[in-house]
Amino acid sequence: MGMTKKTWLWLFWLLGSVALGLYLLAALLGKGDEAVLMPGPLSDGHHQLVEACDACHVDRFGDGEVLQQACVDCHGEVRRKPLDSHPAAKFKDPRNADRLEKINALACVTCHTEHRPEITHKNGLTQPRDICFHCHADVAEERPSHQGMAFDTCANSGCHNYHDNRALYTNFLIKHLDEPEVLAPATLPPREFATVLAELADYPRDRFPVQPLTRDAMDAPADHRGDEKLQRDWLETAHARAGVNCSACHLVPVAEDQAPQWQDHPGMAGCSQCHDLEVARFQQGKHGMRLKSGLPALQPQQARLPMRPDAGHASLTCNSCHGAHRYDVASAAVESCLACHADEHSLAYKDSPHYALWQQEQADELPPGSGVSCASCHMPRIDFDVSEWMSRTMVEHNQSAVQSPNSKMIRPACNHCHGLGFSLDALADTALIERNFAGKPTQHVESMALAKADKERRDKERGGDDAGMFGF
Repeated sequence: MGMTKKTWLWLFWLLGSVALGLYLLAALLGKGDEAVLMPGPLSDGHHQLVEACDACHVDRFGDGEVLQQACVDCHGEVRRKPLDSHPAAKFKDPRNADRLEKINALACVTCHTEHRPEITHKNGLTQPRDICFHCHADVAEERPSHQGMAFDTCANSGCHNYHDNRALYTNFLIKHLDEPEVLAPATLPPREFATVLAELADYPRDRFPVQPLTRDAMDAPADHRGDEKLQRDWLETAHARAGVNCSACHLVPVAEDQAPQWQDHPGMAGCSQCHDLEVARFQQGKHGMRLKSGLPALQPQQARLPMRPDAGHASLTCNSCHGAHRYDVASAAVESCLACHADEHSLAYKDSPHYALWQQEQADELPPGSGVSCASCHMPRIDFDVSEWMSRTMVEHNQSAVQSPNSKMIRPACNHCHGLGFSLDALADTALIERNFAGKPTQHVESMALAKADKERRDKERGGDDAGMFGF
């Protein structure tokens, strides 16, 4: 007697359920497409990691502490004082224990829950915009200047940032009261890597003695020395002037237990031998975060910002911006950016006053540091502690460090050339930002006036001018 139609349907349902269960189990164990397990899309900050669930879920069956540690492993460096105004240590202090009864500020996912696009705001915030109320309900009593303000305006541009608030502290605002729109001199700090090599304990000076090299000193294999353009490009670089020969980049370790071998395309392994800080910072930002997670390099077509169609399949590594052999930092600072980015802000750059200054600097009509490239603002020159005893000025290759909220750009970039009040107004004017700052701000941020009023109130309460207490 043959099976009935109903029996066949039950059989197909059973086999289909088993197959689906095995498919989901394989994904859960990391043997299949893990993305099928996601309850929702990733945020703008993490969307590149859709293929690397274990970047956050390092233990597939771990609890909240495991997920929290994953956050700390990537973001812990900038979640400590003075970089973070709300570090974990503040809430572990017994004097602030009552704060944790209102909101668990020790867990990153309290405010940044992934896979919830329906409640995700700017900067990945998944709490209501008036979250500050939980701890600062009495702020109007502490600061009369804040009376009548709604709590959903705290994080407006020019007011407060929950984490990096260094450019918006009242003390910092008071220190920069009454500054002009453009400072004098309006120049960026100089790069100094070449001048501090002798002081860098981990620089491989035994392999690369700091002395100029000539064409005859090239140590590339014989069959690589006939390319005239390659030779010319290398000889015109700071590498050749600083004693960095061909083998410095191309002769790199393949594995820990193997001797270095010549590689025609060494990639970042060659760069990191001297520029380990820059490579590490690059991998912390959106351009390089996939590489840090063991994924193929980011391609512009994967970005959520508008990109040039002809750059869609380019892979973002060191050589994507710097080029091979020539390593032209001027080209990397402008042309490399515009080769991919096609948003309104980027497209407007070459019609901006900043670009006009950049052209004048490149033509030697202005001193070094007078021009403003894309990198001047988005990859600024910062003071970075390279050891316990010294720091140096380096280019911040983690462009996400100053991206959002945009007030994080003020201290490392804007304040080299512009007064603080002007910078706050400019960064609050979204239309001006889209025009790449061609013109003056039409928005006005009250932060400077509020800080001035606070200073005057404090001075009056103390019976005199004690402005020296507020600067740092």
